Amino acid sequence: MSNATRRQWVWFSVWLVLILLFALWAASAWVLIIVPFFFDAYITKYIPWTFWKKSQNKVVRKTMEWVDAIIFALVAVYFINTFFFQNYQIPSSSLEKSLLVGDFLAVSKLSYGPRAPMTPLSFPLAQHTMPVIGGKSYLEKPQWPYRRLKGLGEVKRNDIVVFNFPAGDTVALNMQAVDFYTLSKYNANGSAGIRADKRSYGDVVWRPVDRRENYVKRCIGMPGETIQLKDDAVYVDGKLIPHVKTTQHNYFIQTDGTIISPEVFDQIGISKSDYEAVNEYEQPVPKYQDLTNVDSLSAAKMGLKAKNGSFGKLYGQIPMTDGMVEEMKAKPFVLTVIKEMEQPGAAYYYPVNYETGWTRDTYGPLWIPKKGATLKFDTDIPFKVAAYERCIKNYEGNDFAYRDGKVYINGKQADSYTFRMDYYFMMGDNRHNSADSRVWGFVPEDHIVGQPMFIWLSLDKDKGWFNGKIRWNRLFKSAGR
Repeated sequence: MSNATRRQWVWFSVWLVLILLFALWAASAWVLIIVPFFFDAYITKYIPWTFWKKSQNKVVRKTMEWVDAIIFALVAVYFINTFFFQNYQIPSSSLEKSLLVGDFLAVSKLSYGPRAPMTPLSFPLAQHTMPVIGGKSYLEKPQWPYRRLKGLGEVKRNDIVVFNFPAGDTVALNMQAVDFYTLSKYNANGSAGIRADKRSYGDVVWRPVDRRENYVKRCIGMPGETIQLKDDAVYVDGKLIPHVKTTQHNYFIQTDGTIISPEVFDQIGISKSDYEAVNEYEQPVPKYQDLTNVDSLSAAKMGLKAKNGSFGKLYGQIPMTDGMVEEMKAKPFVLTVIKEMEQPGAAYYYPVNYETGWTRDTYGPLWIPKKGATLKFDTDIPFKVAAYERCIKNYEGNDFAYRDGKVYINGKQADSYTFRMDYYFMMGDNRHNSADSRVWGFVPEDHIVGQPMFIWLSLDKDKGWFNGKIRWNRLFKSAGR
């Protein structure tokens, strides 16, 4: 120890201060267990941490230099990803035009406070599957209880939030794009049919909270509020909540027979996948139909207009914002633009095991659970069971049963339940093309990952590297705020 230089003492002191500050932030004395290792590495040097530097074999020295660098990088990345920042790529169009497919986001864990590791033994940079070789990138045990460190703020309405997919606790590996519970609803034999058909669905696996797929949506409903949609408009506790300017809905575009050029779609901001479909030969085809044979009565029911005795052509399911609709209506060849309305029964919505008649446009009212709030099983018990069983059982870890009109929690008949966590209602800005809380339900607070801060890279999948592939105007832009 007496041989330690001033420089060594300075570096040890710096690390000691950082470790103490982190221990205070994490409110955990266990962090201090690493102090003796730093003390030995810089001061006493009892353990030969860099023994390989004295090797006479050049290959050994070079190899160990690489191993040392890789281990340090993996530890650093794991620490940074867990407590400070994480990269996230937008995979779908559910938040267009706020965030675009191909945007790479820097997600701040500090915004809402980082979670202490829940599945601590996992491979850095891999969410749930090992790159290249496949297989799980984590060990299921040990599982540590949920705990969140102090952050800079809390989730607010209209925040864009990254979170672990709540319905991703159970996953059919060959069909991960659809949540297991909705998938079971579409299968004639339910979940048993999916588990039995490994050829189609693959293995069915369970994933811990922090190893579930990362999703990004906009927070629309807060804990303790009642949310409802009427004709696409969102109401919270009976009050209309204006949608953000980037909110999109699907529309039918009727032209006088003109085929809308890709340049027009591109100018308005409509991506190729939105105005093109893929035929049986996997070739792109325009998403329009010729209305030559449509009779006047059918056209009137659809709200179509005629020009010179012709109904022209009709483009279907084109997502647009209010501003984009006005741009399209201003085109001289456009006869009318009609919002697409979904009929009851066209799809399943949360709660999927209870018939509500709700649609993506007309949904609710639905109360959002709040920490400390009590749900009473006195009226509408079947609906309450369907809507809140997942929260009580899957998210808060209770045994739950419903028999003969009575609720049993942890083996005892219960007339009420008090929630231990806050929950949120998330929706995509692309309202007609978003699988969100309307489909799979609430997002528990322990699933919240962080808040996107800025876009550090944006790639347009419809363009080449020398033809606008990189969206330069989006680089380092604030992420949807």
